[in-house]
Amino acid sequence: MQPIVAVVADVRDFDNYRWHCTPQFYLEAAMSVAGVLPLIVPAFGDRIDLGDLLGRVDGVLLSGSKSNVHPHRYGVEPTSDHEPYDEARDATALPLIRGAIDRGVPLFAICRGLQELNVALGGTIAHEIQTRPGNADHRAPQSDVQDERFAFAHEVDLRRGGCLARIVNADRIKVNSLHRQAVEKLAPGLSVEATADDGTVEAVTVDGAKGFVVGVQWHPEYWAKTDKPSGALFKAFGDAARARAAERAST
Repeated sequence: MQPIVAVVADVRDFDNYRWHCTPQFYLEAAMSVAGVLPLIVPAFGDRIDLGDLLGRVDGVLLSGSKSNVHPHRYGVEPTSDHEPYDEARDATALPLIRGAIDRGVPLFAICRGLQELNVALGGTIAHEIQTRPGNADHRAPQSDVQDERFAFAHEVDLRRGGCLARIVNADRIKVNSLHRQAVEKLAPGLSVEATADDGTVEAVTVDGAKGFVVGVQWHPEYWAKTDKPSGALFKAFGDAARARAAERAST
């Protein structure tokens, strides 16, 4: 049985239509490296019976996005620096995250996904972090060439003995960087699994989680087929989804 993984859609308006969509990089990494079937879930918020959905899938994958979690979700007055938003995705992803953790459904959260995970559990987000004294510029390089935008940019230190270090079998790895927001206040129940040299939180997990829960600020989906740590993350997520599928089949 091929595991099925829910991927929350972004909402985009173009060609005079409203689209619920996900970049192919994430779907390709899920299919080809994790070995799961990604199922795009429309961002319909509370119109979705999330309990029913979580009972039918074997994992949840949260992609990165150009949009940011709306500041009202973490008690901050919005400014133009926080834009753009995708409130339909917020309304879908945040309760789905909490439900997945409660039910032990494997969860892999990437970039915006990590920020959603932090906000869903009570944390806050810092914006325009490149303007803060001592912070590096974590934004993507200015280029129309995707390989240049997603090129490896800096190293991160992994928590010794942590779940991420075990997955990639290393204490320090090189990652790409395409974000201007980051974790500010870490949510209760989250542990930091990786940090950049400037102290930026680069990966988290949930304390005492019933299953696989990993959030990363970088983009392993882009190099999942060729970069060993990136591939290891998707393979570990796929293994967790397969274990979940086997458990569902047995019951």
